Amino acid sequence: MLLRVRAAVAQLAAGLGAGPGAQPPAEGRGGGAGAGRGSPPPAAFCRPAFLQLTPEELRRADDHTGRAVQSPRDGRRRLPWSTGYAEVINAGKSQHNEDQACCEVVFVEQRPSPRGCLSSREGSRELDGGRKGFYFHYWALFDGHAGSGAAVMASERLHLHICEQLRELVEILQDPSPPPICLPHDTQSGSADTNQMSNAEGCGEVPSDAVPRFHLEKAVSHESLVIGAIENAFKHMDEQIERERASQHLPGGCCALAAIYLMGKFYVANAGDSRAIIIRNGEIIPMSREFTPETERQRLQFLALLRPELLGKEFTHLEFPRRIQPKELGKKMLYRDQNMNGWAYKKIEEDDLKFPLIFGEGKKARMMATIGVTRGLGDHDLKVFSSNIHIKPFLSCFPEVRVYDLTQYEHCPDDVLVLGTDGLWDVTNDEEVAGVVMEVLTSYEPNDPCRYTMVAQELVVRSRGVLKERGWRLANDKLGSGDDISVFVIPLGGPGNYT
Repeated sequence: MLLRVRAAVAQLAAGLGAGPGAQPPAEGRGGGAGAGRGSPPPAAFCRPAFLQLTPEELRRADDHTGRAVQSPRDGRRRLPWSTGYAEVINAGKSQHNEDQACCEVVFVEQRPSPRGCLSSREGSRELDGGRKGFYFHYWALFDGHAGSGAAVMASERLHLHICEQLRELVEILQDPSPPPICLPHDTQSGSADTNQMSNAEGCGEVPSDAVPRFHLEKAVSHESLVIGAIENAFKHMDEQIERERASQHLPGGCCALAAIYLMGKFYVANAGDSRAIIIRNGEIIPMSREFTPETERQRLQFLALLRPELLGKEFTHLEFPRRIQPKELGKKMLYRDQNMNGWAYKKIEEDDLKFPLIFGEGKKARMMATIGVTRGLGDHDLKVFSSNIHIKPFLSCFPEVRVYDLTQYEHCPDDVLVLGTDGLWDVTNDEEVAGVVMEVLTSYEPNDPCRYTMVAQELVVRSRGVLKERGWRLANDKLGSGDDISVFVIPLGGPGNYT
C-alpha cells in the first residue's frame, strides 16, 4: 500500500492526478445561444459553440505556448443579457482545454396534464403559438479532469435535464397559491382511482386512507421546488454519464457550476471547486462554496465510519496532523474524527498506521491520495492508484443551490454575477476580482454591451499572467495560473435594462 500511495502522490505532484426518471432528448444543445447539434466524436477537441471559432481560431485556442484568450467576437451572435465570457487553455497540464461552457435560453413547455389534473389552476402563460410554459436563462461552467468527455456531455445536456425536471412544475410555479403536497395520479389506472374518490366524496364518504393522521403540514415554497428540480437534474445528468461512459468514451469527470435565472430569481448551483460571487454596489456576496476533502471532511469521515468496506482495508477514517510512524505505536497523538471540529489526543493503535482518508491541506488536500474535489459529475471508474478501491461512493453529484432574488434590489449597470472555474480563483481572491470588475466597468459607457466581455477578458488575462523566463507570471511576479480558466460576467439588470 505504501508504494501505491507514494506513486499516487508522485502523480499528483506532477499534475497528473484527478483535479479538483424521464430522460431529456439525446440530441445536442437546444435553440439557445450555444446551439449546436449532436455530440462531438469521441476524444474530439471542441470549444463552446457560442464562441463560433474558425478553424484557425480553434488552433490558436489549443496552443499551450501562446495561451490566447478566447471570447465571442464583435459582430457575431451576442450572448443573452450581453453576458461577457472569456477563456484560456492551460499551460500544458493536459492535452486540451478541459473546461467547457454553456449559455442558453430554454423554453419549458408544460407537460400534458391528466384529465382533471390541476385544470382549475390559473396563470399558465401561453407562448410560442399556444404552447404553455416559461423561459429560463442558463449559464454553466464545467471543469473537467482526467479528460474532457464528461464536461462536454454535461455542457450539452444538463440544461435539458433541468428543463425536463421543471416541466411538471409549470402550472404550480405560475400559481401564487402554495404548492400541492400530493399530486393526483397521472396514469390510466390512476384516473379510475381519482373518479372513485370523487364519487365517494360526492356521497359524503371520506376514504379511510384520506383521513389525516397529523394536523401539521410542512410548508413548501415555490423556490424550494425549483431547487429540488435543479438537484434532481444534476443526479440524472450523472446517471446519464454513467450509462453512456463506455459508448461515448467519457473517462474522468467534471466540476459543475450553473446559474439559472427563473421568475425574477437567480439559482446558483455548485458541485465542485468553481466559484460564483455577486458584486453589487461594491459589495461582495458569495453565491457558492468549494467542495473539497477539507470542506467536506466530516461527511466523508462519517460515510467511511458507516461503511468501512469502502476503505479497502487500506485507509483510516481518522485524521491526523501528519503520517504516523510505526515506532510511534502506543504514544498519544492529535487526531479528529467525523464529529469533531477541534483536535484531541488518542493512543496510537495498529489501525491508525493506515493511510488517512483525507491527507494534505489547501489545494494539495486529497481524498484517498487521489482527488481534490468531492462533488461533481462522472468519475464512475475512478479508483485509488494501482488498486481496486472505488472512489465514486464518496463523491456526490448533488449541488449546493443558493438563491438571489433580483426583485429585492434596484441594480445598476455595474452590478454583476461572476462565475469562474478554479483556474481563476487559484491565484485571485474575491476582493481582487471585484476590483478588476469595477476598474474595467468604469472605463466603459453603461450602455456599451461589450463592457462585460472586456471584464471577463481582463480577469482571465490577469490570472493567467505574462509568459517570462520562469513561466507565466502575475503583475506581482508570483506564479500565474497554469490551469484552464473560464469566466462568465453576467449583468444583474437583465436584458435591455441599460440600453
